[in-house]
Amino acid sequence: MGIAEQLEKEKKIRAEKNRIAKIYKNINMDKDITKVLDGLISDAAFMRVSLEEVKLKLIKEGMMEKFVNGSQEFMREKPEAKLFLNFMKQYSNTMKQLIDLMPVQVKDEEQNELLQFFQSGKDAVKK
Repeated sequence: MGIAEQLEKEKKIRAEKNRIAKIYKNINMDKDITKVLDGLISDAAFMRVSLEEVKLKLIKEGMMEKFVNGSQEFMREKPEAKLFLNFMKQYSNTMKQLIDLMPVQVKDEEQNELLQFFQSGKDAVKK
């Protein structure tokens, strides 16, 4: 990954981190919880941006690849597909932790947005 690509990724991560942090801006929380919240927000932002990158690659190149083992050829799942699924699970867990810290009204809105994101990932992987 070149410097320009890395800077662009960092910019996207910062934007996502700010988007998530903005949700919690006016919520009064214990300082210890705020420290945990900062780590969860950073992790969630990184994972979301990374998931989008991998998802675009999978859409473009597919989830399967040809593999040759001696004289046999077969199709196998690309490592990126496994990475995508593992990251999706971890992202889901992280977002659940973040949502659990929210007041009820905000929780409902964020859960709907999270479900839409997951649905877009499932739809992309099916293609």
